[in-house]
Amino acid sequence: MNKTTNSIFNITVLVAALGYFVDIYDLLLFQIVRVDSLKSMGLSVAQVKSEGEFIISVQMIGLLVGGIIWGVMGDKKGRLSVLFGSIVLYSIANIINGFVQTPNQYALTRFFAGIGLAGELGAGITLVSELVSKEKRGVSTSLVAGIGLTGAVVAYFISQNFNWRICYFIGGGLGFCLLLLRISVFESGMFTKLKELDVQRGNFFMFFTDKIRFKKYLLAILIGLPTWYVIGILVAFSNDFGKAFGFSEEVLPKKSTLFAYAAIAIADIMVGLISHWLKSRKKVLFIFYGLTIISIGIYFTQQNGTAAGMYMICAAMGFSVGFWAIFVTMAAEQFGTNLRSTATTTVPNMVRGALPLMFLLFKTLQSVTGNFITAGWLTGLVVMVISFTAAWFTEETFGKDLNYVEI
Repeated sequence: MNKTTNSIFNITVLVAALGYFVDIYDLLLFQIVRVDSLKSMGLSVAQVKSEGEFIISVQMIGLLVGGIIWGVMGDKKGRLSVLFGSIVLYSIANIINGFVQTPNQYALTRFFAGIGLAGELGAGITLVSELVSKEKRGVSTSLVAGIGLTGAVVAYFISQNFNWRICYFIGGGLGFCLLLLRISVFESGMFTKLKELDVQRGNFFMFFTDKIRFKKYLLAILIGLPTWYVIGILVAFSNDFGKAFGFSEEVLPKKSTLFAYAAIAIADIMVGLISHWLKSRKKVLFIFYGLTIISIGIYFTQQNGTAAGMYMICAAMGFSVGFWAIFVTMAAEQFGTNLRSTATTTVPNMVRGALPLMFLLFKTLQSVTGNFITAGWLTGLVVMVISFTAAWFTEETFGKDLNYVEI
């Protein structure tokens, strides 16, 4: 397909959205079944927390590694090669995940699942960005993200009705079913033309050989940090924060995830429409940053609160960080066709891969302050200052022509 289209509804958008749906189902499934699955292995409450942090970190490192592998492949071999290869890997890893017996086996399978999951969103957003007209690009990518993010909601309800091992088998089956739909998707016309040019494709090191390009790449990563601070720390460990706040009832992390992702899905569709209306990526980003700061502030005022209140606040925080689609779209718009897949695939996975660093900062602050809650909001303060500063210096990319190359 060599031309762009004004339609935001087409087979590529649908397949990319369903691919991201399966991606998010698998990515968040561990967070949803973390407590139940680790308890079934005979771990204590303390071990569930420590091993849970370790396994999440390993999964995120897998995403970081996979982001580079699939990003480079997308620019060298084509966007479709990633869409097929990544889903095969994480579908197989999902099925194997259903058979693990120890935390170390669990971590290993999540590492390989992370590598597979890393390619899905970047390749899909790259393909859609190059297919849809520049005026409606943001709306289409928001649909991909909005529909895809409901995978977390489905994962929650499946976890309520099936054993956690069966949940992983279902995820693997969904992935293989999606392969059948992938057959109907065409390669990007921009990439097809790119193959005729004598330029480097998918050279990851090109991000570091030019000061301007490196700055754009670094800023593109830093603007997305608040999402995984909220999801990976505040929502994932909402049960531990609930205890620290003095709740009399137990908070269920999987329910916090349900509320957060239901709100994120709504916000990610809205963010594309708002960006289209404002004719700006940066303005909408700052609006949602403001909402993020407000919702995080409310989160840390829950002394002697309730589980129901926690779920509502997690929904509010989820809505506030529902700028993932625009954040990834901005990454696609920052770079030429010969580096676009590499950028769009590595940038969100660099953010996911930054979660272990956020954990490290969080634990260090716990040691320094001696207070779990204080460490939590100080970590958030650092993240928001970094991201706000990065967004301030990021170029506006709304309506940018993507038919160019990096030299």
